[in-house]
Amino acid sequence: MTISEKVNAYISKHNRWSRQLEQLREVFQRTELLEEVKWGSPTYTLNGKLVAGFAAFKNHYAIWFHQGVFLKDTDKKLINAQEGKTKALRQWKFEAGDIIDQDIILKYIQEAIENSLAPKEIKPERKTALMVPEFLQKALNTDSKFKQSFDGLTPGKKREYAEYIDSAKREVTKLSRLEKITPMILEGKGLNDKYKKC
Repeated sequence: MTISEKVNAYISKHNRWSRQLEQLREVFQRTELLEEVKWGSPTYTLNGKLVAGFAAFKNHYAIWFHQGVFLKDTDKKLINAQEGKTKALRQWKFEAGDIIDQDIILKYIQEAIENSLAPKEIKPERKTALMVPEFLQKALNTDSKFKQSFDGLTPGKKREYAEYIDSAKREVTKLSRLEKITPMILEGKGLNDKYKKC
């Protein structure tokens, strides 16, 4: 399947927003950006660098600007999807009934392209070594199958689970969370995988 066919399939799969996603795609195709598929959704790159992309969700669809923090945002369209966590990424969220102004969208994409060429970018911080909380470590020490499954996860997935357990204040909450994540770990799934494939 070609990249174009993959993007077509992505748009068709999200039939609630298909017409709107096609309109967004048309704007991207008016630029010099290369259309790709990354993390299951349409992504647009320039010289190998991520510039922007779009994605559909249950109640909205959005454009993602990977270095959106540098955009002037003169029309006040951008938000930080995870305040305090996301440093560079910004999204422009659309809901039912929102008008797609292709000229404004093109202006934002062109500015993102200029910023990419500049280059204006915040590089991701390298994560420190994984700190497994004591509560999770005890479970790993007592169940070899569970430990083997955990060890087989990517560093990012391990970190998500460790932070999830560690952020619980009470022991009963830690236990409840451990019960919830155990089958996910045994299946090799990440804590937030379901959100990454929407």
